[in-house]
Amino acid sequence: MGKTHIVLPDPHSCPEWNQERFKWFGKLVADVKPDTVVCIGDWGDLGSLCTYDKGTRGYEGRRYKKDLEAIHEAQDLFFAPIKAAKKKQPRYIMLEGNHEHRIERAISQDAAQLEGIISLDDLGYEDYGWEFIKYDGSTPGVIEVDGISYAHYHTSGVMNRAISGTYPAAALINKQYKSCTMGHSHVFDHTIRTDATGKHIHGLVCGVGTDQEMGYAGAANKLWWRGVVIKHDVEDGHYDIETVTLKRLKEIYG
Repeated sequence: MGKTHIVLPDPHSCPEWNQERFKWFGKLVADVKPDTVVCIGDWGDLGSLCTYDKGTRGYEGRRYKKDLEAIHEAQDLFFAPIKAAKKKQPRYIMLEGNHEHRIERAISQDAAQLEGIISLDDLGYEDYGWEFIKYDGSTPGVIEVDGISYAHYHTSGVMNRAISGTYPAAALINKQYKSCTMGHSHVFDHTIRTDATGKHIHGLVCGVGTDQEMGYAGAANKLWWRGVVIKHDVEDGHYDIETVTLKRLKEIYG
């Protein structure tokens, strides 16, 4: 038998949003008892460090301290039902997303003011038991688990841009030549190819882990898939996929 992975797509913990979904995620983990839990990145939204809308009306009231409180609260909610179940703990992997990377960018842009004052350690991921896979230079770090390469987003070309397109899962396979999973775009797409030896190769873009609409995205919010992915019988990059929408999670655990 292969392994079981649960993939949590971009959860975007934010002080202004309801965080009950993190409790649902934890209850799902307690019930499924996976071997590995992968958060694909952007566990924290960190709106206080966003540079795109700085100075606008919507930016008013954001605070780094509030962002951190929400991130820690989300982890408390997530781990509480898992600890209560008193089962064997899975492997927890947290990928640094572009929203977490806002901390490093802020320090880089204003080192005199921020170096030594804020850091990725503020997120507390490793304290909670996550293996924290940080950026490699200017692009997300990659980790391979049971033949699947996980990253917040995979890149292609000399400009290191995120793989995307009309069929992003197929593009993942075409560019990386192996089973890969990524988040970042908030859409869902899954493609399977078979090589000449009969090996199955999966490309997966796994959606988003919040039902909150994001103002910057406008009509694109309607394109996003919101839920969690369970990979059953994972072995050498192949798996059986199960999707669980946030709506269904709420019906089960809410």
